[in-house]
Amino acid sequence: MQKHNLHIIKNSVIAFAMTLFFACKSNLKDVKKMSMSANEPVGVSDSINVKYTDSGRLSANLVSPKMFDYSNRVFSYSEFPDGIVLYLYDDKNAKTTVISDYAIIYNNTNLIDLQGNVIAATPTMDTLYADQLYYDQSKEWLFTNKPATYRSKGYVTSGNGFDSDKNFTKAEILGVTGQFAVQE
Repeated sequence: MQKHNLHIIKNSVIAFAMTLFFACKSNLKDVKKMSMSANEPVGVSDSINVKYTDSGRLSANLVSPKMFDYSNRVFSYSEFPDGIVLYLYDDKNAKTTVISDYAIIYNNTNLIDLQGNVIAATPTMDTLYADQLYYDQSKEWLFTNKPATYRSKGYVTSGNGFDSDKNFTKAEILGVTGQFAVQE
């Protein structure tokens, strides 16, 4: 009888162990998901220097001391908490420089949201100052609906928005504000 009970216990332990063995599967992705918070970046990079080309020609260069990669989100983005320097090149290789204290690149929309002390300067030294500026990479277009100041060839214009191509050839201050000299 004791031998029979020992045999039942032994078979039960083996059955239980086999159940555990076959029930557990190795899925590294699930393990990584459990160990990573949804609010944490999937990657952190230092000293970023990304060059964008179009048909073999350099079209943009993004430089930043730090980047957080949130491509694990449904609406994925990359965050640049220490700011960026963005160089935009035209077809003649003339460079427009845009700097900001902080930036986010939204991967699904190709928008770069530049924030904090944004300065954009063309090769001819036309310069835009704003607290926030967006750059649409697909359309190569700069815009904001926040206060902005534009300096170009001897005049300064301030307003409540800005709209332009990346070379400032179609630059326009929206909702112009300030004092104006009028000749009678």
